[in-house]
Amino acid sequence: MTRSVESRFLAIVGITIFILVVPLFALFLSLATERASNELQQNLDILLAANAQALAKPLWDFDEESVEQITATIVSNGPVSRVNVKDISGGISVSMPALPKWPKNGLESITREIFYRAVEGPKSVGTITIYYSRIDMFSSLRQAEVMLIGIFMLAVVGVVGAAIVGNRLMVMKPLLKLTAAIEATRRLGSRHHVDWQSNDEIGRLARSFNAMQIKLEQEEAELRLAHRRSTDIYNTTPAMLFSLDEEDRITGVSDYWLVATGYQRHQIVGRRFIELVPAEARSGYLERKKTRSIADVLEATTQFVCADGSVMDVLIAEANRTIEGAQEDLSLSVMTDVTALKQSEERNHRQAITDHLTGLRNRQGFETALDSEIIATDAAGEELACIFVDLDRFKWINDNLGHQAGDIVLCRFVERMNDRLPKGAIAARLGGDEFAVLLRGHAIEPVATEISRALCEIFVDPLTIEGSTVRLSASIGIALYPRHAANAAELLQKSDMAMYSKKRDGKNGAMLYNSEIQDHTRRRAEIEHDIEEGLAEDWFDAFFQPIVEVGTGRTVGYEALMRLVHPERGVIPPAELICVAEETGAISRLGGQVLEKALSNLARLSAATGDHDAYLAVNFSPLQFDQSLPVRLAALTTHFDIAPHRIVIEITEATLLHDNPQIRTILDEFNRYGYRLALDDFGTGYSSLSYLNRFPVDIVKIDQSFIRSLTEDEAELRHKSRMLVEGITAISHKMECAVVAEGIETDEQRQILEEFGVDYGQGYLFARPQPLAKLIEQATATPARLQMASAG
Repeated sequence: MTRSVESRFLAIVGITIFILVVPLFALFLSLATERASNELQQNLDILLAANAQALAKPLWDFDEESVEQITATIVSNGPVSRVNVKDISGGISVSMPALPKWPKNGLESITREIFYRAVEGPKSVGTITIYYSRIDMFSSLRQAEVMLIGIFMLAVVGVVGAAIVGNRLMVMKPLLKLTAAIEATRRLGSRHHVDWQSNDEIGRLARSFNAMQIKLEQEEAELRLAHRRSTDIYNTTPAMLFSLDEEDRITGVSDYWLVATGYQRHQIVGRRFIELVPAEARSGYLERKKTRSIADVLEATTQFVCADGSVMDVLIAEANRTIEGAQEDLSLSVMTDVTALKQSEERNHRQAITDHLTGLRNRQGFETALDSEIIATDAAGEELACIFVDLDRFKWINDNLGHQAGDIVLCRFVERMNDRLPKGAIAARLGGDEFAVLLRGHAIEPVATEISRALCEIFVDPLTIEGSTVRLSASIGIALYPRHAANAAELLQKSDMAMYSKKRDGKNGAMLYNSEIQDHTRRRAEIEHDIEEGLAEDWFDAFFQPIVEVGTGRTVGYEALMRLVHPERGVIPPAELICVAEETGAISRLGGQVLEKALSNLARLSAATGDHDAYLAVNFSPLQFDQSLPVRLAALTTHFDIAPHRIVIEITEATLLHDNPQIRTILDEFNRYGYRLALDDFGTGYSSLSYLNRFPVDIVKIDQSFIRSLTEDEAELRHKSRMLVEGITAISHKMECAVVAEGIETDEQRQILEEFGVDYGQGYLFARPQPLAKLIEQATATPARLQMASAG
């Protein structure tokens, strides 16, 4: 005991010092290191700036001797370990010293470009790199700071020593005497008292202990009598037997009962049995005692606290019999340990409602909890929030890193989610990457919104999974009961609808359910129906928008644009159709049908106009890019007798963003077949310039947002947009790519683009997307008008 109490006291003191003193010491070292690092960095920046200016003219004049002298001067500076000076042509490369001493802390380097101020302006003539040793924590300390640390540590040691001495004198000494009295009582069987007098808590403890010893001496005689009464009966029966008197006090227990529970007889006889039942199970046990089965026998299950504090589940069969002429009622009870059976039942139930991977409730467990929470919400007059969470891009992790990596991501998300959930929240994994959280309370909407925001912040920093860095986000929907739903199923459904609405709006955030979401869902269902019916009834068509030469207005090609020609509602725009088709997986069938229509229309248009040179630009969804696409396109162009160079495949950054080797292979196949590639919406992505170098691009299409900005009223925006368009055009021509400007709507825009050297353009200034019949009508009508004009 002495070692245990004192070691715990020392542990508390040590932990306190670790929590309070160590962070302060670490903070002091960190600040000192930061100060020294900043001073070193400032000195090196000044040194680098001054010597870069001094080296400019020697490098310009190729004066290697002067360069070496200046370099030697720099090396003489204390912190500098090595200096490397190079001119831009590589003719001069000076490194000093030849064999530098590498400090144990490692090296840092600073590189600066050297400019020579020539008549025509600054010229880059070379670079200078300075290597210097890193600063560690202890080398950055000044003498006064070291003395301050020593004084501080001496004070801490003094305080700890005083605490230990006080603990031994005021606490440990009386405890040792109390321990000795208890040990003597245990070993000798007699009642020993504690010889300690004081008016503090230890003194009251000693007096209470002495009084308890006196009381126990008085009860020993009674316990011996009870023991003799029951020993012969109970100890010969291999069962957990015990007897209770009319006041529910234990009057005897069998040896088997003592072995199973761990109690000693003197600890248990005379106590009320209900005291051995955990507080939370007592009311249930008392209720079950009121019901008796056949022959006035009570059978009830309850929990029982063993001597070591463990709790076991027991089945108690208690028979009461009033004996005629007896002075007291007798009862014989049999207690059976059913813990294993109960644990098995609970384990089976828990497995049935628990997700084995995350430890959260599964869908069955969540639905059960949802029903219970709705009942509790109604009873308390509160609100219930259902937060539906779906992890964005989780499928990519499973497909590319494997399901084991996906499981790690789910477990990490659940760990961080549990840290952010308030007490009383119920979380569940509904399946895959879908989770749900229930929150109950008054005015729960702001709480649910804040929790949703916290869940989204889990993925602000990327996750490192098995050496790979991945970025995820969460789309979250929130629905409230009874504001948005009348029952459990409707609440879960509407939170799911809100989540999908957020996912369609751009993902990575939370959305509260509203009636517009249901309208959007209904509209989506109509679009899905239109797509399926359109595919079945051949309602999809390929409209053509002419692409013309900016300077002459001559048509050089067409862009094929998907349209659904509904027999009742007319032409339906493609944006919503494509989005829904990509989500439902119908995009491949839709794209295949429209591609065949586009090639068929091109063949018919060429035959009607005699123009067999105009090209056709076709767009593909990223989901359509598979290994069979080039072969299918080649089969269609062969079928319609269309030369491959007349087909231009328009690709967007969404297709190229991840630099997928499979996408690169498909693009190379297109190139091998003779099809040309156009980079669509150029300038709007993160790394569009690099695509011109990495992929076989033939045509660059400048996004229409830049074209609109060419004639904006705001001068700065107009100026920047013109510089960008002119720059894109120049770079594309340098890369031997033709340039097409999208969205030309005014002649002023056309003239500006012509001045910049843009090759082709498309937009409402020239023509809108049109069906094949109208294009043929316009093409055949033009020669007729020319003949009539010449005849007149």
